[in-house]
Amino acid sequence: MNSLKKDLIPMAICYDFDGTLAPGNMQEYGFIRSLGQTPQEFWEKSNQIALTQKADNILAYMKLMKEESLAYHLPFKKEDFKKYAKTIQLFPGVSDWFDRINTYALSKGVRMEHYIILSVMKDMVEGTVIAPYFKEIFASSFMYDENDIAVWPALSVNYTNKTQFLYRINKGCLDISDNSINRHMDDKDKPMPFKNMIYIGDGETDIPSIKTVKREGGHAIAVYQPHLPLREDTIRMIQGDDRADIITPADYREDAPLDIFVKAVIDKIVMDTYVNKVEQICNQVIQKKETHENIK
Repeated sequence: MNSLKKDLIPMAICYDFDGTLAPGNMQEYGFIRSLGQTPQEFWEKSNQIALTQKADNILAYMKLMKEESLAYHLPFKKEDFKKYAKTIQLFPGVSDWFDRINTYALSKGVRMEHYIILSVMKDMVEGTVIAPYFKEIFASSFMYDENDIAVWPALSVNYTNKTQFLYRINKGCLDISDNSINRHMDDKDKPMPFKNMIYIGDGETDIPSIKTVKREGGHAIAVYQPHLPLREDTIRMIQGDDRADIITPADYREDAPLDIFVKAVIDKIVMDTYVNKVEQICNQVIQKKETHENIK
């Protein structure tokens, strides 16, 4: 039995943020309100920039944020983004979700890691109360000058390039400037197997990530805002081949369907790891026996 003992099993949960951990778009909580605009007015301007300039939607809204901050004389520093984040309201149960899941995972012999992968502002996520729980936050962000004022996009994360960050987690290449992500690595050497990943997202922009995790053997959960009806077209879009395992309300409280499913996946990963270990031991015994017989 000693040969079955092992280190903690690595596991990761990757989250979108807007509509997944909190309702609405992050910019709507402080920045857009400070402009005296409605979210609809701001996003219409942003979409028009993208359409006119044939630009990426993420870069378009980052450009508009910078322009509007100048026009309305709003501060545009990293610390200001973090202040806006203080007003973000999280879905039920999110505030104590990470401690609970980490404790449950550890009790099963699992080392849990949490990651954010989203299109909106990294600096705003870093201002939330849950920021310390994430091993890495992969999100659109600005470069800053010597006065800590945002001056230029540093990273743009859209729904199609979100998947690269899943591979970064898989290979342990968490530094954005690390181009070794493209090097070949045997599956056995990858620190975070896809089969030990869960992706949680809320809609169309998460489908490429959901499909990637599912195709590689992991699990995916689609969530929707509690107390709001789920449209049929959304269900058809999210469910299907290589898409979400379940669709459930974004309710992270203990014993809610989301909580129960994630804990079940943890249990499954533990048992799968144990079974694989037993298979390896049995195969090694057979190989040794065959080698001994051949020597005789």
